[in-house]
Amino acid sequence: MHDDRSLVEARLERALGQCLRPAQYAKRVPLALSVWQVPGEPVPVDQALQASYEPFTAGTVWGKPWSTSWFRIEGRVPEEWAGRPVEVVIDPGFTGDGPGFQAEGLLYDAAGIPLKGIHPRNRHLTVGAPAKGGEAVHLLLEAAANPAVLHGFEPTRLGDVLTAGDQPIYRFAAADLAVLDEDVWHLVLDVEVLSELMYELDPQRPRRHEILRALENMLDALDLHDVSGTAAAARAELAEVLSRPASASAHRVSGTGHAHIDSAWLWPLRETVRKASRTFANVTALAADYPELVFACSQAQQYAWVEEHQPHIWERIKKAVEDGNWAPVGSMWVESDANMPGGEALARQIVHGKRFFREKLGVETEEIWLPDSFGYTAAFPQLAKLAGVRWFLTQKLSWNQSNKMPHHTFWWEGIDGTRVFTHFPPVDTYNSQFHGRELAHAERNFAEKGRATRSLVPFGWGDGGGGPTREMLERARRLRSLEGSPRVEVEKPSAFFTAAEEEYGVHAPVWSGELYLELHRATYTTQAKTKQGNRRSEHALREAELWCATAAVRDPSYTYPHDALDRLWKTVLLHQFHDILPGSSIAWVHREARETYAGVLAELAEITEEAVRALGSGSPAVLNASPYERTEVVGDGLVTVPGLGGATVRADGGAGMRADGGARVRADGGARVRAEQADGIIVLENDRLRVRIDRDGLLTSVRDLAHGREVLCGPGNLLQLHPDHPNAWDAWDIDRHYRRTHTDLTAAASVDLVESGPLRATVRVTRAFGSSRITQEIRLTAASRRLDIVTDVDWQESEKVLKAAFPLDVQAERSAAEIQFGHVHRPTHANTGWDAARFEICAHRWLRVAEESYGVAVVNDSTYGHDVTRTPHAGGLGTTVRLTLLRAPHSPDPETDLGTHRFTYALLPGAGVGDAVAEGLALNLPLRRASVPALEPLVSVDDPAVTVESVKLAEDRSGDVVVRLYESRGGRARAKVAASFPVARAEVTDLLERPLREAPSEIELRPFQILTLRLRPAR
Repeated sequence: MHDDRSLVEARLERALGQCLRPAQYAKRVPLALSVWQVPGEPVPVDQALQASYEPFTAGTVWGKPWSTSWFRIEGRVPEEWAGRPVEVVIDPGFTGDGPGFQAEGLLYDAAGIPLKGIHPRNRHLTVGAPAKGGEAVHLLLEAAANPAVLHGFEPTRLGDVLTAGDQPIYRFAAADLAVLDEDVWHLVLDVEVLSELMYELDPQRPRRHEILRALENMLDALDLHDVSGTAAAARAELAEVLSRPASASAHRVSGTGHAHIDSAWLWPLRETVRKASRTFANVTALAADYPELVFACSQAQQYAWVEEHQPHIWERIKKAVEDGNWAPVGSMWVESDANMPGGEALARQIVHGKRFFREKLGVETEEIWLPDSFGYTAAFPQLAKLAGVRWFLTQKLSWNQSNKMPHHTFWWEGIDGTRVFTHFPPVDTYNSQFHGRELAHAERNFAEKGRATRSLVPFGWGDGGGGPTREMLERARRLRSLEGSPRVEVEKPSAFFTAAEEEYGVHAPVWSGELYLELHRATYTTQAKTKQGNRRSEHALREAELWCATAAVRDPSYTYPHDALDRLWKTVLLHQFHDILPGSSIAWVHREARETYAGVLAELAEITEEAVRALGSGSPAVLNASPYERTEVVGDGLVTVPGLGGATVRADGGAGMRADGGARVRADGGARVRAEQADGIIVLENDRLRVRIDRDGLLTSVRDLAHGREVLCGPGNLLQLHPDHPNAWDAWDIDRHYRRTHTDLTAAASVDLVESGPLRATVRVTRAFGSSRITQEIRLTAASRRLDIVTDVDWQESEKVLKAAFPLDVQAERSAAEIQFGHVHRPTHANTGWDAARFEICAHRWLRVAEESYGVAVVNDSTYGHDVTRTPHAGGLGTTVRLTLLRAPHSPDPETDLGTHRFTYALLPGAGVGDAVAEGLALNLPLRRASVPALEPLVSVDDPAVTVESVKLAEDRSGDVVVRLYESRGGRARAKVAASFPVARAEVTDLLERPLREAPSEIELRPFQILTLRLRPAR
């Protein structure tokens, strides 16, 4: 036989595109339109029902960027269409962009009841199936003129309503009543499923040729001038090849409906409220026609929005959950970033998510669902297990630039040794449409072939929402058992995970440590003020809860602010979403985030001050929200303050003492700092450090007096400016080639000694470069082993990245970076591709490098991005630690990070891990001055390796005190937890404060183990 495949395939594609798809609607009549242009922000439907509408015709432009227009759509079904399926079909001006990245809308009936969302791949609303003829159509369309922002990563002003302009950006194409020709519609789906499968099959396989000839016979049976009249006969030609069952060894796909909805990204938060409503309306409507549908939906925050703003849709969701069509998943408040949220914040993501799903929907979620976050902390497995979570899902690691993950189904082992069963869908998307190429890729790509037989495929339009469509469900029906294709079963994720674990759990490999994404490394740095707002808010919440709990236990008349703290926590958790905290959203999102964080911090300041007032009046005192005792300069003296407690100070601030009346530490007792200046060289010295600063303001020497060694092997605090032009994904990426060029910012406009002791010594250095200016105060205080660098920047650069380098005379094989509830080690070398790919890494409050008996840490108050490299020097091999301070990408926010910034980082010589932990907390939790009696800590532990993470009252409002702590040094610990109040009962609980067992009198912790205790005060 002659090979005419290409001819038949070309014939098929033309017929499908030019004749079959256009024939799916047999008849059309236009509907009447009128419009109300909302003058400002979106309004509820009740207001739209009362508005005055003006006549509007199809073909007219509408919608300035980010505006809302309400369209009245009216008409009547022609009598002659009785017995035919009739739909409203709407095109408000859809472009070539996908769903969620352009105009979209929500249809309401005449009474204001939401019906269904409208997007480019889901334009219809069923009027009758079949119609009776003569039905009146009265609809309202809430149309959002959302602009397409991301095109080739070019700078655009469309990302903020304040700069987007006021010219209409859409032209309303059509609003019609139409007859759906079901034979043609089904024929199109038959052809698409078979042809897509055919193209994926090896040309040598008979099955490919059988499908080709069946499609050729279909074309012969089809009259292209009478598609409607011959569609049934054409379908008959395909029946046999569609009926052939899948082989017994076919890969098994668990398909679950999905609509990844970014809680903010290329649209503001307020638009996500509407995106969720549109998508959820679509899904609940689809379930009525396809009872097999299962829709997996994460992010409790989006449910809460819909419950608040769209009660009708909320009731439909609850019914869908009861009916089994809807599967709440994810166990988190939002799909957060999984690198930068603090330990307690990540715990609260899970606590608030699981609690919402349990209390509102009666569902105990069992999985973490993070398909799109930019890497995953090694703290997750333990947190998951402590919350009763069994499984973990992600997909993002398929984006790795360099190395392919070797597993798709595996056990993920965290830093404490906890393991969680994990799946990474080999389909490499969370927005599948059940295309043949997707399923074929899933089967070919699946790393566990021979040991396991199944994988998960999330299907539905996503990122900007949309969800599954009827076409996807029809494809799934045809693919349930089709020769040559994987078997497709639409089911809940829990069904997949249960079957996969039963099949493969015993044999599954183990991945230990973080799941590092080899891409989007700049998200540790971009939008510095968003990151700073998060860090400040996390610590302000920690401090507020501590003093509120202390006040509530000490003073029965004080009312613990449960509601306010709950609301503020949820606000912070929302802004940890994986396109807000990482800095990858439009300008509007980050402008609002800055305003929101300012409001959060102001309210927390008031809450904390009220709690401190409730502690009683007394002498001037200093409160310490860190769990570690610390001695610091306060006013004109030194004060030693116990962890989680307070110390009184003399009225003149001249000295301090321990809260228990113990030893005083005085300014005249030898704890001094001295400063000398000669020939342009400044030397700062206390009893711990001697610091030498040259005439350019660089650290030329930092001498650790306690250990008798030099810390630096090159100029320290060297600011370096690099060009920053990633290949793509401007806000997200810092590509390796940035390192090839840099400028050392060595020239100083001024270097001034501004404080010279006896308690503080400060050198102020000012530099100007490009269009920017930076002022740094290098500070050393009495009795401190920490050299602080307080930095003010007026940043006006374009596509640059600013780093601060510390070449350390430490030969370190690896670095230790703080993560949630512990730290992670990473090699300082680039021996393997996996090592080399980690050229930018994330650390929380500290990063430490060390030899066998000596280490140096760099601590910070709001920086996450770092790099660590090996540095040969004349005396041997050192290690350079750099903090990534600021960037200036142009997309999606064209003015990213421009403006003024203030932040602090510090050098900590001679630091063990425990020192880094304590000083990182001290820098981020400044001492608080107050007038209270001597304040004994509410709780304390007697082993410094055990770090108290949070102290609060129980969420159930019982008045119980909840203490979360963990082993922070990477070893074993044994400690007694003491309370300064009578305790009637002490229990160990899970992450959600549910009792597990009675707490022992002495706790024993394994490396990095987290423990939550619930203490019931005796009443």
